[in-house]
Amino acid sequence: MKIIVITGASDGIGAEMARQLAARHGAELGLVLAARDEARLHQVANQCTALGAQALVVRTDVSLEPACRALIASAAQHFGRVDALINNAGMSAQALFEDVKADDLAWYEQLMRINLWGSVWCTHAALPWLKQSRGSIVAVSSLAGLIGVPGRTAYSATKFAMTGFFEALRAELKTAGISVTTAYPGVVSTNIRHHGFNAAGVAAGSSGLKEDDAMSVEECARLILQGMDQREREVVMTAKGRLGRWLKLIAPAKVEAMALAALKDEVKPH
Repeated sequence: MKIIVITGASDGIGAEMARQLAARHGAELGLVLAARDEARLHQVANQCTALGAQALVVRTDVSLEPACRALIASAAQHFGRVDALINNAGMSAQALFEDVKADDLAWYEQLMRINLWGSVWCTHAALPWLKQSRGSIVAVSSLAGLIGVPGRTAYSATKFAMTGFFEALRAELKTAGISVTTAYPGVVSTNIRHHGFNAAGVAAGSSGLKEDDAMSVEECARLILQGMDQREREVVMTAKGRLGRWLKLIAPAKVEAMALAALKDEVKPH
């Protein structure tokens, strides 16, 4: 049986990856589903068990190191092994840096704890088990972790940090037989940006990005899982993302213009 831990599994991409994995592997799969919303986790778990998989729900706040370590300990105790860790939990944020008051900057640190440190703590705890299984690590980053996005200074910082951490870790773990795949979704049809922080550090309630060509959750999850299965280094999901990544090297001003064009008019710099 293959055991896969997924953080941020109560909704969006994480929940969809769980469902797709359950549909694919059925009784040969054990899922460990982690997020803060236990009720929604149980809903996802029921969907996965209906497809034949086993599912363990572990309420987890990844911004807390003890919770991350308890998650992996629960997975190992229940199933006796860990074959893959998908670091999917994350929070978005949208705010022009100049609009953030000094008293509100603490949420920049909180965002880093969720998006970076949660992945670091879970990965560190899972590492001994992944070495035994010669398993897989997946880090769900963002195109904002490859290209700085205006209005996303905090979010880009956390995702660039993820990119650097997992790139270095990939090299460290090469001889251990553990694959490290970093995924870079663009705009996806989820609620993450609506729940993310605004300048005051409270839920934004809307997205500042144009979403006319947003990728479906189903396609995004499929591409991430494909990357994990093929033990790919990186998954850059859109042609625009791949173009922007390389164009940044030769025409950075052009990439900045593209990034600004992706913002809705009402949230562009004053």
